[in-house]
Amino acid sequence: MKRSLFKTGDGSYTLHIPEWDEQYHSKHGAIAEALHVFIKEGLYHWFSKNKSETISILEIGFGTGLNAFLTFLETETNSFNVAYTGVEAYPLQIDEISKLNYFSLLNTSEENFLKLHVSPWEVKTKLSEKFQLTKQQRLFSEIDAENTFNIIYFDAFGIRVQPELWTETIFKIMYKSLKPDGVLVTYAANGNARRAMQAAGFIVERLTGPPGKKEMLRGTKVKG
Repeated sequence: MKRSLFKTGDGSYTLHIPEWDEQYHSKHGAIAEALHVFIKEGLYHWFSKNKSETISILEIGFGTGLNAFLTFLETETNSFNVAYTGVEAYPLQIDEISKLNYFSLLNTSEENFLKLHVSPWEVKTKLSEKFQLTKQQRLFSEIDAENTFNIIYFDAFGIRVQPELWTETIFKIMYKSLKPDGVLVTYAANGNARRAMQAAGFIVERLTGPPGKKEMLRGTKVKG
């Protein structure tokens, strides 16, 4: 599938798929969206309530590695460690990754960003003393984890182009994968996605969205 470079509203690049007229990140700001949805409303929301030394995160749609990279950077200035699992059925090529400008905008090294992508698949890789990465190449429907993760970054392509990823069936897999009190955060605010999350068992909140979006969703797996 053809992909082209796309400059978003905050100056950070993403990749555009002409066939779908869809981007990997928000056109209003790739970094801004990731920081708001996944870091602020996911990572820091959960940590503020649990204060755990180790946080287990599952990312649905590893893609450009931006969400993983931002999480990696947060471990450098905070007290927690992260065990990060990124699931991606169709990994990007390194020549596509090398065109992205996240590391320069975030004033950090390109080496740290590229380490995410050159690390082997299906192997736990220690990228720093506080960040461990496991990349899994599989369909989201093939995830078979139970009570494993504290946080899910649900960053699949939008419901307009891949509605099969936003179903009760998929969200039941997500719910099963989370530990009690775990949270799932997504940029989406679509009513069908919200109802599918609720049907799977999540307590769902509508939150203020990132730049360019009025709302986003956060689901919590309650103890029971």
